[in-house]
Amino acid sequence: MSLPRVVCVVGPTASGKSVVADLVAEGLGSAVVSVDAMQVYRGMDIGTAKTPPPERRVPLLMVDVVDPLESYSVQLFQGQARACVDELLSRGRVPVLAGGTGLYLNAVIDEMSFPSGERDDDRRRSYEALAAERGAEGLHALLASRDPESAALIHPNNVRRVVRALEMLDEGVSYARHHEGLHERRAHYDAQVWGLTMARERLYARIDARVDEMVSSGLVDEVRGLAARGLTTELTAGQAIGYKEVLEALAGACTMDEAIERVKQRSRRYAKRQLSWFRHDGRVRWIDLDETDAEGAARLILDAAGGA
Repeated sequence: MSLPRVVCVVGPTASGKSVVADLVAEGLGSAVVSVDAMQVYRGMDIGTAKTPPPERRVPLLMVDVVDPLESYSVQLFQGQARACVDELLSRGRVPVLAGGTGLYLNAVIDEMSFPSGERDDDRRRSYEALAAERGAEGLHALLASRDPESAALIHPNNVRRVVRALEMLDEGVSYARHHEGLHERRAHYDAQVWGLTMARERLYARIDARVDEMVSSGLVDEVRGLAARGLTTELTAGQAIGYKEVLEALAGACTMDEAIERVKQRSRRYAKRQLSWFRHDGRVRWIDLDETDAEGAARLILDAAGGA
């Protein structure tokens, strides 16, 4: 039996995925399902570059689904996102998945099961204590010494995910092999995956300009309001690029100008990691946005999908 078809638009941050996906979903008479690990959080709008509601051509699903003070996981995302996809399919629509979190995309379109999540509290506390003693970089170095493949997939500042990867290793499971699909991939949907790319210099300039726009649009006030509600860098949401740095500046760890420069730097590094992730996925068909624009990219995808 053939698998139901979905269209995916992926790529690095600031590459224009949201615009292209909106155009594709409009042409298909469908909706966009976000596959972004940080757009799931309510109130985190400016720093995660959510398309403002008045600018959306079609419904945008899987954003604003959880409070940033609550715990969330890719396992929860998988179930909720697949429910959105299946509801669209039940109405005869071709879902359009869009985002830059490769793990979240794969959790939806591929067969991927998860450990029970039961952890030894003493073991977790020991890793957390180690992070407090050695810092995030020290904990990440421990993971790198035990499992270089997994360490390469996780940002050193994402302490909670580093801890999880270490816990999985203790259980005999490699985070990389479990999540990146290094074994044979089994599809859950028939996914057409399209990647957006452009010259690195242009992408980095777009990233810097977008961060400046976020600041002028009120990023600092957005983070200040979240901090007043209890958001800290200890929470997963507080590790998001743009939020972590501003939270540190608000706490007096650096100046705001230094924080903004770090946001730009870390965003550029994140874009590099995103490109590396998607280039390892042989399904991705790349569209060079130095040779076409968003409308041209959308038309190419629609033509391949048989859309209007």
